[in-house]
This record gives sequence, C-alpha cells and structure tokens, in this order.
Amino acid sequence: MISVTFPDGASRSFDAGTSGFDIAKSISPSLAKRTVAMALDGEVADLNDKIHKDAKIEFISREDPRALELIRHDCAHVLAEAVQSLYPGTQVTIGPVIENGFYYDFFRKDQPFTPEEFEAIEKKMREIIAKDAAFTKEVWTRDEAISFFEKRGEAFKVELVQTIPADQDLKIYKQGDWLDLCRGPHMTSTGKIGSAFKLMKVAGAYWRGDSNKPMLSRIYATAFAKQEDLDAYLKQIEEAERRDHRRLAREMDLFHFQEEGPGTVFWHPKGWTLFQTLISYMRRRQIDADYVEVNTPQVLDRALWEPSGHWQTYRENMFVTKTEDERVFALKPMNCPGHVQIFKNGLKSYRDLPMKIAEFGIVHRYEPSGALHGVMRVRAFTQDDAHIFCTEDQIMHEAMEINDLIMSIYKDFGFEDVVVKLSTRPEKRVGSDEVWDKAEAALGKVLDELTKQGLKTGINPGEGAFYGPKLEYTLRDAIGREWQCGTTQVDFNLPGRFGAFYIASDSEKTTPVMIHRAMFGSLERFTGILIEHFAGHLPLWLSPLQIVVATITSEGDDYALELAAAARKHGLRVEVDLRNEKINLKVREHSLAKVPVMLVVGKREALERTISMRRLGSQNQTMLTFDEALSSLSAEAVPPDLKPVG
Repeated sequence: MISVTFPDGASRSFDAGTSGFDIAKSISPSLAKRTVAMALDGEVADLNDKIHKDAKIEFISREDPRALELIRHDCAHVLAEAVQSLYPGTQVTIGPVIENGFYYDFFRKDQPFTPEEFEAIEKKMREIIAKDAAFTKEVWTRDEAISFFEKRGEAFKVELVQTIPADQDLKIYKQGDWLDLCRGPHMTSTGKIGSAFKLMKVAGAYWRGDSNKPMLSRIYATAFAKQEDLDAYLKQIEEAERRDHRRLAREMDLFHFQEEGPGTVFWHPKGWTLFQTLISYMRRRQIDADYVEVNTPQVLDRALWEPSGHWQTYRENMFVTKTEDERVFALKPMNCPGHVQIFKNGLKSYRDLPMKIAEFGIVHRYEPSGALHGVMRVRAFTQDDAHIFCTEDQIMHEAMEINDLIMSIYKDFGFEDVVVKLSTRPEKRVGSDEVWDKAEAALGKVLDELTKQGLKTGINPGEGAFYGPKLEYTLRDAIGREWQCGTTQVDFNLPGRFGAFYIASDSEKTTPVMIHRAMFGSLERFTGILIEHFAGHLPLWLSPLQIVVATITSEGDDYALELAAAARKHGLRVEVDLRNEKINLKVREHSLAKVPVMLVVGKREALERTISMRRLGSQNQTMLTFDEALSSLSAEAVPPDLKPVG
C-alpha cells in the first residue's frame, strides 16, 4: 500500500500502482472528468501515471496556471499531426513550449511553409482537437524507436533518438493514430486543448542551430486556456508592433543600425540628447546617494579576466584580440574587475566602508546575429554600473538602500508595478558551496524584508550570475509586458580572487564583500523600453526635442525666433520651423516625430505677444501670453528629481 497526501493535509491509502486518474475517480467522477494532469511532490505528471510510493498529490484542471504549459505542449503535437496530414512527406523535428507560446520545426523538401497556409493548418488542428483522442504513453526500446522512425523516413527523429542517453526512458506519446517522441507530460486528451490557439509566424531555423545543417521551417504559435486570454494577448502583440522602438526611432530620428557595426548603435543628435538626459538624471541620483564616479579601461589584458573567472565561464561572450607582441586582450564585458583594481589602489580601512564606486561603463558582449533586436539586444551597451565594497554586517543596509533608490527611480519614469526575484546559484559558477550558501542567505533576508514591506517577490532558481546570487527587478510597462532591468548581486568571490582587502577594526586584513548594482541596467535597452512604454510620447523633461515653434506666415518669423531664444535661456530644447509650408503640414510632420509641444505663431500672435500651444495627441489649442507659455513649460520640463518637494 502507498499513502497519498492531498493539499488539505488529508491522507488516504491505495494499492501501489494506482493511477492518478483512479484516485481522482475514487474521490469524485466529476473531479476525474475535469482533471487534466496531476502534480506528484510538486512535479507535473500524466494523470494516468502509476504511483508506486508515498507522495503528495494535487489534481490540475485546465484553469490551473500550471496547465497552460500543458495546453501549449499538447497543441504543438496537434500542429505537427495537422502538418503531416496536410503535407505528406514533411518531417517533424522538435516542438518546445516557449514564452507566450510554442513552435515546431519542420523539414519540407519542396518549399518552406508560408503564412498563407496557416488557415488550412488551423482548420485541420481544430478537426483533430474535436476528435478528443486520448494521449497515451508508451516506453520503447532504442532499437524499436530507430526502426520505426527509419521506416517512416523521419531522419531527424532517428538522430534525436540516438542522442538520448542510454539510461533514460524513451517515451512515445500517441494521440489517435499519430505519435511522437516526447518527454511529456501531457493532458488526458486532445479535446482538453480547446480552441484558443493561433499560428503566429514562420521563420527559417537551421537544424541544431548549425548553418552547415538543413534549413527547417519554424512555425510559431500560441495557445491559452480561454479565448479572452488569447484575444488579450493578440491585442498586446498588435499594440507592441505599434510601439516598436525601431519604427518610432526612425520617426523621431533617434538612432539607426547598419551591417558594418552589427549590434552597435549609431546615435543621432536627438537620440544622443535623450541618452545623455538619462545619464544626467542617474548621475544626480547617484551623487545624492554618496556614490563616486570612476572610469575604467575598455581593453584589458587576459591576465585580469582569468582570476575574475570570466575567461573560464564567459569566454564565448567576449571580444578577444591578440597584438603583435603576442599579448591577448579583451574588450570588457563587465566593469567589475576594473572596479576591484580601483579599490585595491591604496590601503583601505573599515572606516572607508562602504565604498560606492559608479561608472557609466561601455561593455561589449558577443550576441549571436539572430538574437540582436534594436537597442533591446545589442553587442555594445552602457551600464549604469556600481559596486559597493562593504563588510558582511553592512549587506542588509546597503541592499535595502539600493532597493529604495531603484524603486524611487522607476517611479520617476512611471513604473510602479515592479517584481523583485532572487536568482540563485547557476550550474556554471565560481566559488565554493559554502560561500554561495552565505551569499544566498544574505540576499534571502533582504527578499524577506521586501516581502514584508508589501513588494511583489519571487525566486528564479539557477539564474544567478556565475560569481554570486542576485535580486532582479522586473517592471511592467503600459501594455503589460515585463522587463528585467535593475539588479543587486552579492559577491563573496571576486574580491578575494583578486586579493582585495581592507584593514578591519582588529587590524587584520579582511576581504570585503562586493555588491554589484545596476538600476537601468543597459541604458540602450532602457531607452528602448521607455520609447515603447510611452509609445514615443515621452514626458516633456525626457523628450530630446521639447518644443517646435512653427510659423503660420513669414510675418511671424521674427517673433518665433525671439520666442525660441527665450525658451533656450529657460533651458528648454527648441527648434524653429520657418518653412513656407501650410501649418497643417507642419503639425502633421512634427506630430509624427512625437514632438510634445508645438507653439504656433503668426502675424496676430506677433502683434499681441501671444502663443497658440498644441499638445501632441490633442486637437485642442490653448492661447497663452509669451510669459505664461515660457513659465508653464519651464516648470513642466524640470526633471522629477529636481522638482521642489511639497
């Protein structure tokens, strides 16, 4: 007999080998009917799996958040069956669940798939789902699987079977007459998938990511438990396309990319103004928080990257070069080792701690060409990086101060929905488990305190940096997307690897703790997030071009120039449009460029010393005097950290 414990703490005994379905049915036939899977000791499993030992069991319905991955996984199998049914000879490869959906890679000899074929594929998928065929699992031998897929001409499946370790079970899942090699788990039948799915796009993908291997057709799709969830997601996608920072950057004339500098930004004057506005803001906030700003070299000898652990754990992401004298250098992928060198330069006492070093450091990291995405994913970017050298006793205080600063900064930019997650030790790391235990315990206390304060918190297992665990700050934008930006990382490893120390109160040499900290993260990426969050309608203080003074007729030219000069003296960023064009054309063009304010003047305004003010996105005009307009706009353009309190 085995003992099964339910979520309410109650336990019951069953014969060993009883399935989850039988247990659900013994409780209530209706429970068995609405259950699609189960969780055994927290691990999701097929409902028909046999249970051979004592376990905690939970029954999972379609409405359970854990079922969403199963819905998408099952839908991927249905997609593969539909494709092979409609296009005989097509080979299936892999079809994993990914963020917001899933994809399946197909090998089709004659031609790749196109979006025009989606309607027919979706129709066939609905037919398969309507049959409500049961998902059943079988365990095959390696030879059985290879023989089966070879007979079907499934060369890619044969290769997959051959790469599965010999000590692992080889699982085959069937749905009616169709089957696939799969680790599982699955729901009970295809009918449980429902109708809230959609094929999204198709792209090329090399088998195994190797350009020397066959090109496959990758069909991306999504699926949800409810139609309203799918509708909301599709609306978000549509809105995201409208807000795409690459398109808006062209309209606003901010920056561009070109093949000669892949993954690097060509900043235009307006874009660089926006970028420098962000740096100026952050510089003020850091000075107020007692950081000192430094600058470290872009290129450093390999000898510095070896003790840091980067050469062993991060080499594939680094740009490396060798000089004629055979010295090997790397463009820095991180600022940390340089900051340790600054700390080491000169004897430090415990009285000097915490020592807060900040840098707007440009770093270079190799990203595959296919991963590059505007300013969101680049190879060269600027970090608002800082490192705090402190004692172990100071970790909690410093981490809480970092949190308060980060949350205040995000609020200034309109982000108030923020989640803080603790990312724990990754598989590839430096340092002993004992050191990692201590670092994770320190950040765990910080996370507990943040949770008590009412912040949204969570855990990201295995997602820490290779040198230490970290708190990750994820913010939600105007259309509900999440962006991970700020980090606080506790590092007991790096200072010691470089021999850094301070003189403690007992006169002993002591290794400092190093807290790595970023708030924007990548300034390039944060710029892109802001552009999309505001859909280009940046607040006046952030806008690279705040005001355009446009004339109706040439009789307003002198007045427009006078107004612009006065606005510049008030610190406003202004351009004048004196072109001999209709005012409606000027308004359309500057609205497309997302200029927040247009001041329209003509002969009457010049005589009366007034201004017609138009706001971006509004059809209304406000008549103001010369002084009223300048006073109002000057006050509005003050950055939030400089506005008077109260």
